[in-house]
This record gives sequence, structure tokens and C-alpha cells, in this order.
Amino acid sequence: MISVNNVSKVYEDGTIALKNVSFEVEKGESCSIIGPSGCGKSTLLLIIAGLLKPTEGYVEVNGKVVRKPMRDVALILQDYGLFPWKTVYDNIALGLRIRKVDRKVERRIVCDLIERLGLKGFEKHYPKQLSGGMKQKVAIARALAIQPRILLMDEPFSSLDALTREDLQNFLLRLWNERRMTIILVTHSIEEAVFLGRKIIVLTPRPGTVKAVIENPSAGDENYRFTEEFFEKCREVRRSVTL
Repeated sequence: MISVNNVSKVYEDGTIALKNVSFEVEKGESCSIIGPSGCGKSTLLLIIAGLLKPTEGYVEVNGKVVRKPMRDVALILQDYGLFPWKTVYDNIALGLRIRKVDRKVERRIVCDLIERLGLKGFEKHYPKQLSGGMKQKVAIARALAIQPRILLMDEPFSSLDALTREDLQNFLLRLWNERRMTIILVTHSIEEAVFLGRKIIVLTPRPGTVKAVIENPSAGDENYRFTEEFFEKCREVRRSVTL
């Protein structure tokens, strides 16, 4: 379980990004975090990841306070974070090589992800040769290669066209149903938050604090986005974000 306890963050220039943020995400749960631009969503995700220290409060994962990045946590950023001098294969294999995984095991894991994400034939390509959607697939594959228990995602689909975005949303949903990883997704999209998050955390304008926690138990089905219940839940979240 991930427990965020009264987390506040004040930057050196005096900017108060977060104030007394508290919520919990159960093991194997999917959670979306949504709020206006500048409300501290990305800051919160970096604190959960152990890459940024809170000014006050703390984050616990399975009862242990997060003080540094954890081996079984993967973070996907909106700018992909790929190394331009590495091929698709080498970018995906990066985390495995850092962990000194046997090369035969590495190849099995990487080739399986390349196949599942539709990257076959592009193994030797470099990021500059890929579309935005393909770059994001490589970033997702790299994160999944280390088989994380927790997947943190900072607006990973924001720069993609609508069809590619829905395709990757569906892939992420299938993956969650298969592996039941704990997923926390930061997004500006109400529809994406509702489609992917069984719990939706709504933050206020800066300094970000929790405005609402909306339960969304029907998330997890690819057909959910075509239901009246989905549209009603989007309306509920929209009211919470805008009021």
C-alpha cells in the first residue's frame, strides 16, 4: 500500500507546490491524480518515487518511509526520457543491465515486450527515427522490463494523437488486469483519469491539496468508456475539478 501523509513541498524560491496532501492507494489499485496546471501533480509523483524530498510529511510504501528511489518502482515521464544514442532494444534493456540480469533472460524479456507493444522490426532504430507514439511505447517497455510492483506515470500520453492515446490506454489497462501492479497516473484529461483510475484524486489549484477522492470501481474494462456510467463519472469529476 502507498500512504501519502500530510505531504507539503516548498521550493527554495518560496513557491508552495503542495500543502498537507494525504491519501492512500491500496496494493494492486489503479489511481489517477488530476488537477489544474501548476497544482503540484508532478511534484507529488516525484516525491512518491523517492526522487524529491517533501518539506513536511512523508510517504510510506508497505509500511516503510520512502527516502530514496526504490528498485521495484518504475517511473514513466511525459518527455519519454529515452537516450538518443541508444537503440530501441538498448533503451528497453537499460534497467535490466543496471541490475546485471543474465543476457539470455534480458533478451527474452525485451523481445517479448517488443512483440507485445508492436515494436518488432524497430529494434535497431534510434529515438529520432520513431514517432511520438513509438517513443512512448519504448518508454513503457523500458519501465515494464524490470517487472515493477509500482508503476508511476506523469502524463505519459499527453503529446499523442487521440487514436494512439486510446490504444496505449487500452494496453495499460490490459497490463494492469494481467499483473495487478499498483499504478498511479498523473493526467490533465478527465476522460483518461476516469478510464484508468479506480480511485481518482482531485487536487486544488496551487498549493495543491486534496479536494476530493472519487471512487471509480467500474474502471478496468475496455468497454467502460462506451457506457453511460462512464460519462456520468466524467461529469462528476469535471464538477469536482471546476467548482
